Amino acid sequence: MAAPSMGGVSLPRGNGQVVRLPRGASLTDLAERIGAQPAALVTALFHLGEMVTATQSVNEDTLQLLGAEIGWDIQVVSPEDEDRELLETFDLTFGDEGDEDDWVARPPVVTVMGHVDHGKTKLLDAIRNTNVVAREAGGITQHIGAYQVVTELEGEERPITFIDTPGHESFTAMRARGAKVTDIVVLVVAADDGVMPQTVEALNHAQAAAVPIVVAVNKVDKEGANPAKIRQQLTEYGLVAEEYGGDTMFVDVSATTRQGIDDLLAAILLTADASLDLRANAEQDPQGVVIEGKLDKGRGPVATVLVQRGTLRVGDSIVAGDAYGRVRSLLDEYGNKLKEASPARPVQVVGLTSVPRAGDTFLVVEEDRVARQIADRRQARIRNAQNASMRKRISLEDLDAALKENRQLNLIIKGDNSGTVEALEEALMKIEVSDDVSLRVIHRGVGSITKSDIDLALADDVIVLGFNVRAEGQATELANREGIDVRYYSVIYQAIEEIEAALKGMLKPEYEEVALGTAEVREVFRVPRIGNVAGSIVRSGTINRNSKARLVRDGVVVADNLTVESLRRFKDDVTEVREGYECGIGLGSFNDIKVEDVIETFEVREKPRT
Repeated sequence: MAAPSMGGVSLPRGNGQVVRLPRGASLTDLAERIGAQPAALVTALFHLGEMVTATQSVNEDTLQLLGAEIGWDIQVVSPEDEDRELLETFDLTFGDEGDEDDWVARPPVVTVMGHVDHGKTKLLDAIRNTNVVAREAGGITQHIGAYQVVTELEGEERPITFIDTPGHESFTAMRARGAKVTDIVVLVVAADDGVMPQTVEALNHAQAAAVPIVVAVNKVDKEGANPAKIRQQLTEYGLVAEEYGGDTMFVDVSATTRQGIDDLLAAILLTADASLDLRANAEQDPQGVVIEGKLDKGRGPVATVLVQRGTLRVGDSIVAGDAYGRVRSLLDEYGNKLKEASPARPVQVVGLTSVPRAGDTFLVVEEDRVARQIADRRQARIRNAQNASMRKRISLEDLDAALKENRQLNLIIKGDNSGTVEALEEALMKIEVSDDVSLRVIHRGVGSITKSDIDLALADDVIVLGFNVRAEGQATELANREGIDVRYYSVIYQAIEEIEAALKGMLKPEYEEVALGTAEVREVFRVPRIGNVAGSIVRSGTINRNSKARLVRDGVVVADNLTVESLRRFKDDVTEVREGYECGIGLGSFNDIKVEDVIETFEVREKPRT
């Protein structure tokens, strides 16, 4: 049955049938699924006020708008579903396989969360006896890291895997991802500060992921510390301490003096033993998640991965997100080489063709060819999704304006690791200044700023952002020679503030009228070669020569957009006359001036943007 004609175009009516499409699908993809002509869908959208070509990636809102019109329930599949469908085409699955006899006990994976400056990384420093904070700009964690430590409980050595997540509000996605791959969340709250916005957000992520929570009340050695207050505050969010009759373990710690560190590790293991069955199949094909990725000058792309099942070994063919390769070497968090990595082991993988994104899944396949094919398809899928999300909807009404003037700030983002680049891009894309200006990230990547980045920036007005990276020699020379704006940052909120300021600077200036003064006409004089001059008295403000003016008669504006071309006091030319004084005002070639008219003067000033 055909749908009613839309501008002469007939389309198959879906009657509510479901059509599943990948992110960034085009109208051609939809046409194939419903048995329609792509040109007919283009025409249908045109009549709905949307300008889209047949092969252009279309965002979810536009697809659903079209689907509602022609009777189809269009569903855009999630990235997880896309990945599952892709792996099924290669007879692969992501998850636990095999007989339970092959399952072995594994260490708990613990994510450390909390508000900025509450001491998460210092606490991990104390646990690992290292000093990560000293290497982080401003003492704020800018990326995500994974480490494994070994502790002792009841005479038995037990490993624990820790994941450190940033507390800054821009890293919401990274905290949510950390909660999904974790077994237990350690919520760090400063005893001298209390529950803060990112504390609540981290708590929500942990509760959404349905993982047990251990609360580390940090900075108990500081003056003004009140651990009891923290316990009371967190009861409002459903975390009741064991000593209050609840089931959440609270541990008072000090990252500086190492007070309570052993108690915290014991609390983690006791919570894991009581609440969780931590086992994994160590014999199946290795699978897991990418925690972080970076580009190392000596070793190339390096990915920090968390093995969730199976045993990852040197020489395995691996595909991680849209990157693939053969594992050349495995390194622990201290740079020591490993032969293999068992479940719940964080490890650095060297040998990938590119830097995967934080949060990407990885798996090992039998052949390099299969790994390359999966990576290529994932890459195409990600590219389509990005193209769809970057497309700005243009209606027929504002098409002319969009064509006449496109105020768009183009960015290239390069960073030291993939998680930071992702978080920075996400934070920048959330900046809302005005509908008049837009922000577009035309390229993002991991590693130093190269000559090819500057070449890309030359194609349009592009600002290059380097986050914890610098431009290489040739790139610096080219950028300086061509005047490309390259900006370097090490703290995320500074980048956000400057880009927001740049967007505001691109807005069209807004002007407002400011009244200067009024004068009442008492007499009109005819002056040869000049015309009529208004003999006036200034009633308010000042009358300035060369200021804008309008003539008001009986409360009605007779003439606007006039100029005070001459201003005299008696026989002298003056630049201004103040309230209460008499003067002669000449309005140029405008001569229709009568007694009791009022001359209003004003100036137009640019309004500051807020």
